[in-house]
Order: sequence, then C-alpha cells, then structure tokens
Amino acid sequence: MTTEWGAPLLARFPADPRDPLRAWDASDEYLLGHLAEREVPLSGTVVVLGDRWGALVTALAEHRPTQITDSHLAQEATRANLARNGVAPDAVHLLTTQDPPPARIDVLLVRVPKSLALLEDQLLRLAPAVHEGTVVVGTGMVKEIHTSTLELFERVLGPTRTSLARKKARLIFCTPDPARERPAGRWPLTYRLPEDAGPVAGRTVVNHAGVFCADRLDIGTRFFLKHLPGPGARRVVDLGCGNGVVGTAVALADPDAEVLFTDESFQAVASAEATYRANGAPGRAEFRVGDGLVGVPDGSVDLVLNNPPFHSHQATTDATAWRMFTGARRALAPGGELWVVGNRHLGYHVKLRRLFGNCRLVASDPKFVVLRAVRK
Repeated sequence: MTTEWGAPLLARFPADPRDPLRAWDASDEYLLGHLAEREVPLSGTVVVLGDRWGALVTALAEHRPTQITDSHLAQEATRANLARNGVAPDAVHLLTTQDPPPARIDVLLVRVPKSLALLEDQLLRLAPAVHEGTVVVGTGMVKEIHTSTLELFERVLGPTRTSLARKKARLIFCTPDPARERPAGRWPLTYRLPEDAGPVAGRTVVNHAGVFCADRLDIGTRFFLKHLPGPGARRVVDLGCGNGVVGTAVALADPDAEVLFTDESFQAVASAEATYRANGAPGRAEFRVGDGLVGVPDGSVDLVLNNPPFHSHQATTDATAWRMFTGARRALAPGGELWVVGNRHLGYHVKLRRLFGNCRLVASDPKFVVLRAVRK
C-alpha cells in the first residue's frame, strides 16, 4: 500500500501467499491520503476504530495510535504487519471493543464496520472522550456507507457530512458537539428463545453489539439446535460460538460435558459467556478469544460443533471454514466428531470428505444441511 508515510508491506492473518485478498482497500488509501493532503494534525491521542488488518495503524505508527477492534485476527494481523515493517510492537496500543477506551481522544479515525449496531455501540462508548476540538474522520466503501451511517454519527457525535466518492470509497466528516444529548446505549440485548429451539427453548440469549442476529435466533442455528448429537461427549467445542447458544444447549443437556466456547470476536465471546451464565448451565466451561482451535492440544477434543462463516467482511470466501475444519481434525481425538451446519449450496460435504475421508448427512431442509465427519 502506497501512502504519504511510505509503502508498508501488509498481509491478512494468517498470511497465505495463495490468498488473493488484500489487507487494505481504497477506503484506507482515501483516508490516509486525506490526512496527508489536508495536513491533519495527528497529535495528542489518536484512536483508530475498526482497522481491519492493521493497515491504518501500521501506516500511522509514528503517531503512536491506539487501535480498537472486535477482531482477534485483526489484532494478530496488526502485530504481524508492524513486525513486517520493522515497527516496534509498542508503537501501537491495542485495545478490544470490550476494553475501557482512552479518557481523551484528540483524533478519531473510524473504518466503518459491516455492523451498524457495533458502530453505534462503539461511538457511544467513545463519545465521552471526544471534545469539541477532536478531529473525526470515517471511511468506508460506498456500499458500506448509508444514510443510516451518517445519521448515527450525527446523532451520537455531532454535525456530519460525507465526501465525494473516490475509487468507490467515501469519507465521513463529523464535527463533535459535546453538548449534544446522546441516545441511551441499548447493548447488550437480551431475548428469550422460541419454543422450537430444541434443548434451549424458552432460555435467555445475551447479545453484545455486532454479534450475528442480535435480536433473534438465526435460522441456521435454529435448524442445528434440532439436530445436535445426544449426550456423551466429555470435551466439546462450540467453534465460532457467536452468542453461545449451541454450546449452552450442550451444557444444559449434559452436565458432565466440558464446553469450550471460542470465537475470533471479542463481542461474541463476551456474549457467549453472558448467555451461559444467564441460564445457570451446570458443568465446566471455558471462554476463549482466538483463531479457531489454535492452542487446543492435538487429539484432546471429543466433539466440535460449527456453523462457519462464509464472509470475511464484504468478501465471500471459504478460507475461514477450511481453517476451522482442519483445526477440528487436528484437535479431535480418534473417533471424535465434527458436526457442521451450513447452507446447502456451500458444498461443505466435499471439503469434509477430502479432509476426514468421510462425511454423513445428518439432516437437511431446502436451505440447510447438518453434516457429521469422524476423525479416524
């Protein structure tokens, strides 16, 4: 990526030379170009919210920015990109969306996330630290910035306008008004599961902002809950746990099970733990933010339950699902099972047969399939 601060070498995480997706896009370039062209003073506390792969903070590392992200992979990409460009790791202060934000923010740069709810939640958390002199600039691709995005900036921070498009990207300019009455925060949301939710029917779900299907049970998980394996597995992983409904269902159905909830989203793991605690699930549970099953010992797991994502931000890709499947095969003990729910058209059965040497259809409907693969 070429910028006024140099041309940093950047990669997504984990780095894969076969991956055609870049670690930055035109919106990152547009923002950095604007900062340089307008000679925006990057002094005081510079906060970058939603930097997807560390492109922005790597380019701005000399200004010692603070990065706030919901993504473990984004944090790891940032660390790797700083090292790749010979930047000291302490040049960037890494925070998660669950950490207390800085007490004062002088420059706020926002890479607009896919989730408007996550943007709302984070702007409300950061607003008390913003003052009338704070420079606020957002960026995103045209398809990511809607009227509702601009209205949200204006409602929470102050008067807002947008730029002309450049390479299908736009900037958002906001003038903070500390005297503005802000809307009340509404996260996390809590709701009760419907009666057709299998073993967790009528139970409570807690969702932090940005977690998939925040106010209702998504139809894929609803189908999965009706076809979960019976009790008996002692070490169970809810892989890509989201709000933790699947792992909580296992814990409630089998008090002897040890359940690991893991996701790369800090918001998701916080939601999973809150859902688990809200339902008084018995047994033992662990909640871990990480890259799939990295760090889980080989052959240590009896059952992995997985509803893999097939998007990485705006890009459609099966790379995440493939990493989850290969990680599950490594972590499963001989005879251990991976159960997957997914859209029929994704063809996960082909990948599972290639990796495990077997795959059985457990259940299907016109939209979803539940598949079972056994570690030999």
